[in-house]
Amino acid sequence: MPESAQTYENHVRYHIPFHFVLSPLLLLNLVWSIVTVVREPGAEAMKDLLVAFLLALIGFLARTNALKAQDRVIRLEERLRYQHVLPAELAKRAEALKTGQIIALRFASDEELPELVEQSLAGKFASVKEIKLAIKQWRGDYLRV
Repeated sequence: MPESAQTYENHVRYHIPFHFVLSPLLLLNLVWSIVTVVREPGAEAMKDLLVAFLLALIGFLARTNALKAQDRVIRLEERLRYQHVLPAELAKRAEALKTGQIIALRFASDEELPELVEQSLAGKFASVKEIKLAIKQWRGDYLRV
């Protein structure tokens, strides 16, 4: 576990190589290629722009596909947790939760999970942010990327 406890205020995670190195460099390359096409139009500049666009697209897809897979794993982990923590009837009803709700509820402690699941199913929360803000005993997720 990290030095400080995770809370709503500090739970957002930036992956330094992606957010602060790869993304800015891919964006800079794309902008540079656009400027080159405008200043010196030609086949070579257009090819460079196409490559820059494709590289940016690959970077974006790599990140979003990894997050989608991570969301699926979280959903599975939480459904297994529901079987152990929630009453059987509530665990069955929890299958109706949307993926975003399940992902937000993963931060809830075992003690407050049943009440928050009930409230989520009842539509008390308008957004996943509201679910996270309702959590009193934060259960950190320190392994996500």
